[in-house]
Amino acid sequence: MGRIHSLTATLIVAACLAAPVAAAPPPGFDQRVEQVLKQHDVPGMAIAIVEDGRVTKAQGYGVRRLGSAEAVDADTIFPTGSTGKAFTAAALAILVDEGKLDWDDKVIDHLPTFQMYDAWVTREMTIRDLLVHRSGLGLGAGDLLFIPRSSRSRGDIVQALRHIKPATSFRSGYAYDNILYIVAGEVIAAASGQDWESFMRDRVLRPAGMMDSVSDENDRFANPNRAYPHARLDPRLRGLGKQQLLPEREGLGQVGAPAGGLSSSAHDLARWLQIQLGQGALPDGDGKRLYSAASAQEMWTPQVLIPITPYPAPINDMTPQFSSYALGWNVQDYRGVKVVQHGGAVFGVLTFIVLVPERNLGISLQINAEDVGVMRGLGYELLDHYLGFAPRDWVAAFDQWYQQRLDAGLQALQASGQAARKQSRPSLPASGYAGRYVDPWYGPITISEQGGKLRIDFQQTPNMAGNLEHWQYDTFRTRWDDSAIEPAYVSFALDAEGKVASIRMKAVSPLADFSYDYQDLHFTPAGE
Repeated sequence: MGRIHSLTATLIVAACLAAPVAAAPPPGFDQRVEQVLKQHDVPGMAIAIVEDGRVTKAQGYGVRRLGSAEAVDADTIFPTGSTGKAFTAAALAILVDEGKLDWDDKVIDHLPTFQMYDAWVTREMTIRDLLVHRSGLGLGAGDLLFIPRSSRSRGDIVQALRHIKPATSFRSGYAYDNILYIVAGEVIAAASGQDWESFMRDRVLRPAGMMDSVSDENDRFANPNRAYPHARLDPRLRGLGKQQLLPEREGLGQVGAPAGGLSSSAHDLARWLQIQLGQGALPDGDGKRLYSAASAQEMWTPQVLIPITPYPAPINDMTPQFSSYALGWNVQDYRGVKVVQHGGAVFGVLTFIVLVPERNLGISLQINAEDVGVMRGLGYELLDHYLGFAPRDWVAAFDQWYQQRLDAGLQALQASGQAARKQSRPSLPASGYAGRYVDPWYGPITISEQGGKLRIDFQQTPNMAGNLEHWQYDTFRTRWDDSAIEPAYVSFALDAEGKVASIRMKAVSPLADFSYDYQDLHFTPAGE
């Protein structure tokens, strides 16, 4: 009996040594998270970690909403922003596996009304092209069609594409966009017979075992265990000032969901990390798959190079040696180790998902605020721990970098105000600027005069209205009713008869999010 016990013990020890052992997070990591949240006045956070196929952490920290005692837990859902692009790609992968489409199908074969500005690009654009940011559109082109929340349909947005002028030639380079992921959502609907929301729920989220995740914002609003958005909205620059609660129904809106409208929890994102690292295999060990290994490989294969701009000190160590975009994923390196990752940002909420395939490691972080240094800093501290790099206070490094960025933004604002603004009067009385104007891709706005004051109203963006205050000459500055919307300069050009011939806009803040693509607008008087 002693020999049998000895042999059994030896086999158990050998099996334990042979099996991969999941590493724990850094010592005291939970306390570290809580300390960082408190120091930065960030309400809440959720983190998931998967290593060697096992979930080693799925946990919430802090609260769902400022001023509330309701804790974030592993089932609290957060909007996940552009990390949802990988889910839209996975939905297409399922249809590819079923033979209902191919990555290199022409978009017009599935959406006959699809049209880009250039007829040749319309004919050549493939489903793959929709996902990899090489269409020739400029950075964030067309985002004002649905950001902030729009009254348009996805069909309206597809129709508007034909009026957006390209910034570069087709497939010549990289420029991140959201609008073509909305087109991809329409391709899913056309190929499957289900709208994007239903297909995502029935064919992606539920088969993946992501039972709390939702593709329809109404389902998010119906879930009491949800995180609320927060941001710092100093009138000078977003990112300064005290943390404040944002209206949660004034963000992206459902129409833009294929580009980043999912909501998910730490528990569910842990499942997603397992599926990704398992090359599409479901983590329950019964051999079932969400999508094929071939599709998994396709989605991680780099398609377009991303130009590398070195990060400044003190975060220069995160500058990659190579960077590329695949199908809904960034593929690059972190300190020489290949990672597959994506960030997500919607108003008042951030997400970061990073996979390290060669280490079978996946990490997701979500916060209900816009303090990117908190999320990324803790994320890189986890990466350093699991990859064996020396510990570093990445949060402090990001704090320093972000403060430098804000200081530079304030200096630029001050310089532009002093150097560019001239003592002047508008050319026309307020009533002379009033009228209805239209941009080829955005559509109509109205400028109205009320008691000698001007108001601007973006008619298909319900919350985008506000006062116009004179800045200089025939340029005015917006004071949006919703302070979360980036302010803009509105410049009127007059014709030879002294009537408004056109209107141009640009963001006031040098740090404005690229989705406020005011500079692409060119309004002219609407015909009677």
